[in-house]
Amino acid sequence: MAVQIKRSSVAGTLSLTPLIDVVFLLLIFFLVTSEFEEEERRLDIVLPTATSAVPMIGKPREIVIDIDQAGEIYLRGQATSLADLEKLLKASVASNPTNQSAVIRADRGASFQPVVSVMDVCNRSGISDYSVTTQEGPEG
Repeated sequence: MAVQIKRSSVAGTLSLTPLIDVVFLLLIFFLVTSEFEEEERRLDIVLPTATSAVPMIGKPREIVIDIDQAGEIYLRGQATSLADLEKLLKASVASNPTNQSAVIRADRGASFQPVVSVMDVCNRSGISDYSVTTQEGPEG
């Protein structure tokens, strides 16, 4: 006579208790960390002064300069002259003197002179970290 083992319906279901525990732990973690972040912003701190103080500099966004097929220069989607571009780049370097970068995007049909002019403006403005972008294509 063979012994039959009855499977209970409880063993066939998935236990959600560990999953719920993990979700609650994550919830508590995020609540605690967001509260600490809030506390830091509420503190009223008057910073000391120094004669050689340098402002905190965050990593600036790179400046994207576009050149269309006709050789027109665009900055943030608006046509600009080389003189205006130089003013903006100098202002950007003044606020971020060590790590301002620029990306020059030129149309493939544009002559090379506007690209060289923009590179020259970057050099005069103090931006040495500039690059000319290309897209990947077939060799040849």
